[in-house]
Amino acid sequence: MKRGGRRFGDSLFSNLSIGSGLLIFLTLAAVAVFLTLEAWPAIQASQEFAGTAEFSLIEYTAPLIFGTVLAAALALVIAIPISMLIALFISHYAPRKMAQGLGYMIDLLAAVPSVVYGLWGGIWLVPKLEPLYVFLNNTFGDPDRGLGRWLQWPDFMPWVGGEPIIGLFAGEPTAPMRNLASASVVLAVMVLPIITAIAREVFLQTPRLTEEAALALGATRWEVIKTVVLPFGRSGVVAASMLGLGRALGETMAVLMILAPGFTFSWHILEVGRHQSIAANIASRQAEASGVDMSLLIFTGLVLFVLTFIINAIARAIVARSGPKS
Repeated sequence: MKRGGRRFGDSLFSNLSIGSGLLIFLTLAAVAVFLTLEAWPAIQASQEFAGTAEFSLIEYTAPLIFGTVLAAALALVIAIPISMLIALFISHYAPRKMAQGLGYMIDLLAAVPSVVYGLWGGIWLVPKLEPLYVFLNNTFGDPDRGLGRWLQWPDFMPWVGGEPIIGLFAGEPTAPMRNLASASVVLAVMVLPIITAIAREVFLQTPRLTEEAALALGATRWEVIKTVVLPFGRSGVVAASMLGLGRALGETMAVLMILAPGFTFSWHILEVGRHQSIAANIASRQAEASGVDMSLLIFTGLVLFVLTFIINAIARAIVARSGPKS
């Protein structure tokens, strides 16, 4: 059956596709409008008390943004190299049966609930990391011991305050090590399966003829990976990393179960009670919040929504620029 020169099935499928695409934009717009309307009382209250210490959106939200971004960035720094190595091993080094088994394991790890990672991290992992944190603090973070005596900022940079160059490990870590470093390690374990699975599939899509041509020219297996596989999969790895970053930014339960909360701008990731994330703060306070307090929490959710949207837009731009080069 045709209508206007087009089959009915084609028209129906085209309209369903357009409607599905528009539904995504409508959903995002509805979420943004809801968050804005619900957060408006907190915005109004902040304007009424502008210039006073009674109520400030910036003073409340800025430390949460700092903790959220720092934890997610550290998680990516840990997860991306390990994910790349695992993906390259599965795609180019492991025997076929081993590669299939590892691929299934990676896919299963990506489906583990975050509360399980939180329990595992809080009960088992945090005590195991304590000797490592003490070593890092004594070796790099203490200006009076280890390499910290030599790795300090020069005298012409007084605003640093005599901190060691590797200031992330400075401070006074105390047990139990429920600090930002522990939360970042657990986040890295959570995003590692996602990045690994996508990177593995991208590396497997590398044209076989191109790899064989490089081998025929005398390249070793590592040279083939460096000159063919990695450039081809660059955009895919960036997209996988940004997807992992989105998971890390919005993670709630694992961070809530591990991190001892604090509202400071400290770079000392080994100190307890210094940092907090937006999602974990909302989860811990929303049960008892009401009125302006609830609006304040919704405002932080709006900030997280905008932050995630901006990061994904930047990721799309990076993928678009690196895609043709690959």
